[in-house]
Amino acid sequence: MPAFSLDPAQTAWCAELRTLAAEQLRPLAEKGEPGHVNRALVAELGRLGLLERLFTSGAVDLCLMRESLAYACTEAETALALQGLGAHPVHAHGTPAQRDRWLPRVAEGTAVAAFALSEPAAGSDAAALELRAEREEAGAGPARWRLTGEKCWISNAPEADFYTVFARTTPGAGARGVTAFLVPADRPGLAGAALDMLSPHPIGALTFDAVPVTAADVLGEPDRGFRVAMGTLNLFRPSVGAFAVGMARAALDATLGHTAERDAFGGKLKDLQTVAHQVADMALRTEAARLMVYAAATACDEGAPDVPGRAAMAKLLATETAQHVVDKAVQLHGARALRRGHLLEHLYREVRAPRIYEGASEVQLGIIAKELYATREAAQ
Repeated sequence: MPAFSLDPAQTAWCAELRTLAAEQLRPLAEKGEPGHVNRALVAELGRLGLLERLFTSGAVDLCLMRESLAYACTEAETALALQGLGAHPVHAHGTPAQRDRWLPRVAEGTAVAAFALSEPAAGSDAAALELRAEREEAGAGPARWRLTGEKCWISNAPEADFYTVFARTTPGAGARGVTAFLVPADRPGLAGAALDMLSPHPIGALTFDAVPVTAADVLGEPDRGFRVAMGTLNLFRPSVGAFAVGMARAALDATLGHTAERDAFGGKLKDLQTVAHQVADMALRTEAARLMVYAAATACDEGAPDVPGRAAMAKLLATETAQHVVDKAVQLHGARALRRGHLLEHLYREVRAPRIYEGASEVQLGIIAKELYATREAAQ
């Protein structure tokens, strides 16, 4: 695979995105209420044409958007990413009627999407989900089910306008017995509650009390929903890494500025070798993570067979790197970085969750090992 580098048009676009994020999106983000969907911010992302690009661009462009927005406004990055995560299954697997109803509204920023996979007892082990889709006797008519159970840790819940929901249609079949459904938020029997989380965007729990769904709500094919989920995650995992890289680069740049200007021990903080070496290490790790993210995104766009392993590596390395870089940045800034409202105080809260969602770091290690051994066996 060729080494990744930006062409001049991409470089200019990234600079434009960082400027838009700082000047137009961040003020809207600051007016939002933590723990709630910032619909004004989502609408502005739509007005700027960024949400539409979720459905017209490849993985590399998605990563460029997420990294650039994250550098200047993590709330805007997350709002964009959650629209993509929730709506991508509709884009990739929806019927014409489903796509026509929802995708234009998602692109405009007038409908909020959510991806509902995790459950109280099925987080890392997504194939163990227990939300039941119980088939109704419909005679010769279209298939009908009732959804009963819970979802938990769902971003944008309970305020989304529709949910991509994964439910068990065949008991005891593991990953082979899961179906993806498009469930509008106003369906009878669907309720939700917000969870008080270490996150500025809403995360909630959903309860399904015999929620009616039909064949017209299925995304893809019955009992093939796990493929829908994994295909979506394989696309978005490298871009989670891009989000992490954007935060790491923001922390690194803040640290470069602080250590170059801060007086300490008769000189500048950067003059201390231990400080300079830590900053160099932060830059090294950030660039290594960035290159892995875009290598994975390029593989995804080219349809390479090793995308699951590359995506897992990219998410793992980038999120762990960002945690390390932001932590080092806080340490080098000292107490000022812990003050509410400081960039690094914000990043310190933001950087923790990506090591867990869309597959915790330990899950990524398992995927990588599985792919390595599968490749070895295929070669024998």
